[in-house]
Formats: sequence, C-alpha cells, structure tokens
Amino acid sequence: MVKNREHYTLMSTLFKYPTEGFMKDVKENLTFLKSNYPEAANALQVFSEYMAHCTLDEQQELFTKTFDVQPICYLDLGYVMFGEDYKRGAFLLNMQTEQLKIGNNCGTDLPDNLCNVLTLMTISTDKDFVADLTWRITIPCVKKMIAEFAMARVDMKMKVLRKMHRAIIQEELNHGNVYKNCFAALLEVLIKDFGEKEFTSAEDTVLTSAHHQSFFNKQTALTTISIKNSEVQEYVALQKLD
Repeated sequence: MVKNREHYTLMSTLFKYPTEGFMKDVKENLTFLKSNYPEAANALQVFSEYMAHCTLDEQQELFTKTFDVQPICYLDLGYVMFGEDYKRGAFLLNMQTEQLKIGNNCGTDLPDNLCNVLTLMTISTDKDFVADLTWRITIPCVKKMIAEFAMARVDMKMKVLRKMHRAIIQEELNHGNVYKNCFAALLEVLIKDFGEKEFTSAEDTVLTSAHHQSFFNKQTALTTISIKNSEVQEYVALQKLD
C-alpha cells in the first residue's frame, strides 16, 4: 500500500470548478503521472489536450454541464454509492466528522464530494480508515462514475431529456466527454496504490473511522438517521443551492 498520499490532493484539482490557474494544475498532474503512473498519464493526456484548446469560459461550461446541469454523474460519493438510501445520510455525517478532524474546509461542497474525499485521503493519519474508505467507497464510486459516461447510458439520458422537453442538450454527449479520462486516470492510480478488495453485500454498510473493521449495522444506521435525517436533508439542500 502506498505510503505517500499527497498526490491525491493534487488530483483533486482536476475535479474542481475551473478557475484561473486550472491548466497549471492539469499540467502539474500530467507531469506527476508521467513519472509515476504512465498509464494514468495516457488517460489524462486526452483531457489535458482538450482543455488546453478551451477558453476558461468553455472549461467552466463543460464542468457545469458535466456535473451540475443535466449531470452525467455526481461528485458526491455518498449519493453515487447509496443513492437516496438511509446509508447516504449516515455516510455524509461520518464524512463531515472526518473532515472536521483533519481541519479541512469543505467550502460550498459537501464533505463527501470527491475533491474533499481525496483531500481526506491525503491528510488522515488513520491508515486503516483510508484503506477502507478507498476499497469500499472511492474505487467503487469512481467505477460507477466512469460507467455513467458509457454511450448506452448517455443515449438513454438524451432520450429522457428530449422527452422532458429540456432546453439544452449537451453536444459532449454525442462526442464523448473528456472528464471520463480524469476518472480513468484516478482509478488507475487508486488501484495501483491500494489494490482492490471484494466485499459481501452484508459488509457494504456505512463507513466510520471509529469502526473501520465493523461498519454500522442496519439497526444502528436507522437509529442514527431517525435522529439526524432532518438535519442531513437541510444540510444537503443548503449545500446544493447556488
């Protein structure tokens, strides 16, 4: 298992809303990957070349279309992993606790946003927790995200959007979206650093560092959510407001 995890904070910049200096971050990622993870670098090269020919406005528009407006996928891992299941709320509360432990200011994003989770993976000193977080949540979620870019799913989404008479249909949906390459690069790094583990469905519960060897069982999680559900719902709603 990898000892130095600082590159995960670096890679988190790929999934942030582009601002001035975004391409500098992309090139820094590419340089690092070429030296340490060549296969991941090959995937990111496509993203880098595409974005280099875009203006900042175009980069921002692509990000917004990909993750906010008619999103191809979401960056909040709890939603990706659990959907609207009660486990999402418990996981979100646990991530909020872990982010507070490391003093990470999550800004306007949720504590389970991919960027914040990658920062948590870098800073946390609990190696067992980081490994469990990676095996049980981060790797499976990144795989799910990549799957959402598959053309079959994209075609289905386009049909739904047309049926709903949505005004904007992304051209990127027809020609592929280069953010898929960012996820592919990240997945390559995660697997090379941590490997993969398979878990039974009974083990796919809510992660907390205090119990990284035995996750919350269903009764505990339900009790937690019955107490915290309104707080979680309000928290998520407020964070999602623009």
